[in-house]
Parts: sequence; C-alpha cells; structure tokens
Amino acid sequence: MRIEQFRYGADNLGYLIFSGNFAVAIDPGAVDEMTRFAQDRNIRISRVTNTHLHPDHTCGNEQMLEKTDAVFLDCRKFSDNESIFLEDEVLTVITTPGHTRNDVCFAGDDFLVTGDTLFNATVGNCFSKDLDGFYFSLKKVMALPGTTKIFAGHDYVKESVEIAQAIDPDTPDILRYLENYDPDRVFSFLEDELRVNPFLRFNDKTMIQKLEQRRFPCATEIQRFKSLMQAF
Repeated sequence: MRIEQFRYGADNLGYLIFSGNFAVAIDPGAVDEMTRFAQDRNIRISRVTNTHLHPDHTCGNEQMLEKTDAVFLDCRKFSDNESIFLEDEVLTVITTPGHTRNDVCFAGDDFLVTGDTLFNATVGNCFSKDLDGFYFSLKKVMALPGTTKIFAGHDYVKESVEIAQAIDPDTPDILRYLENYDPDRVFSFLEDELRVNPFLRFNDKTMIQKLEQRRFPCATEIQRFKSLMQAF
C-alpha cells in the first residue's frame, strides 16, 4: 500500500492511498493533481472520503466525484476499526472524535492519515468541546508503533515547532525534528511526536512541573492533557 500527498490552498494536505490499480482519495482538495497522478499510473480512484467535514477538507468532494466513478464514503458513518479494501490490502478506519465529533484517521501498513486530530508537533483545536473524547482518541493514536508515519491535514510544522519551543525550550530532539521537515512531503514518526509534541507529553516530568507551577490540575493523565490544552 502506498500513500501520495497533495498540497492545496495555503497549507492543506490531501492524500491518495492506493494498492495495485485502486485508490481512495482522502480530503481531495487537489482534484486536478490527484486525478492526473492516478491517470498517469493507470490507477482508478474508486472511493472518496474525508477525515472530517470542515469545508477546507470537503471542498474537492463534488468535483472529484464528477471526474471519476468513485463512491463517496461519509466519514460520519464509519465504525471504529472498519476496513476499506484496496485489492488485497486493507486501510483501517480509526474513529477519533475531538477536533469535531466525526473525525476519523486512516491507518495503513506503516502510516496514519490524521486530518486535524494530530498535526506534526501539535494537535487540533477541540471544537467539539469534548476534551475527554479527544484524550481517548489521541491515546488510540499513541498506542500505534513508534515507527508509524504521521500524515496530517495541514502543514503547520514551522509554527508548531516554534510553539513547542516556547512551551519547553529544552524539548528533546526539537532541532533534529525541524531538520527532518520537508515541505514537499510533510510527515513525522509517531516516536518523534511523543518526544516533541507538547500535547502528547502529558506524562513528561518537565510538562508536569510546568502545570504545577501554573497551578493546573495534574493528578491524573487525563487531567494533565486537559490542563495542557487549556494552558497552552
């Protein structure tokens, strides 16, 4: 199974995930580029779906469906661990409510398309107001192998690294993280997110000390996550 990233708008990232001659388009804002890529490789875009329903992620749906014979898969109707079959390979849906109530991620062999749930070096805004749900969604992601490649819905890397450095100037490996940034193929490894991303470091002693200094609740894991989201 392969993944191809497409940039559109100011910083949005959409994806074609394909195996053999079949592909699913995720957040297909770069319609012309995606269809051209598929045609050049004799790939049929058979399904179109989204990580969530914010307009900057769904803006290409209608045009993509018009240009292909693809079937639309409504992300609101996915079940956790649902399978999308591409030839003899499986793309797995992971439901991750938090940013909105209907966010999902898509897991391949060694990668995860995270939309606005998990960005490279930060996390999405909790527009759902359900920080408990967001915490449990991120815990699902954090349980994946550290070698999992994280492909997010936006390229916010430089801004997010600056924020991470401001929160904790001694963040481990932050300079190496930025050195590995490639605007032509934006991704990180989960193991690096666990070291660098301040909103996943809720068990880190340094982050706990910062919360204690600000007198935020930090007795439990979920309290620390919620406090980090509120403090920073």
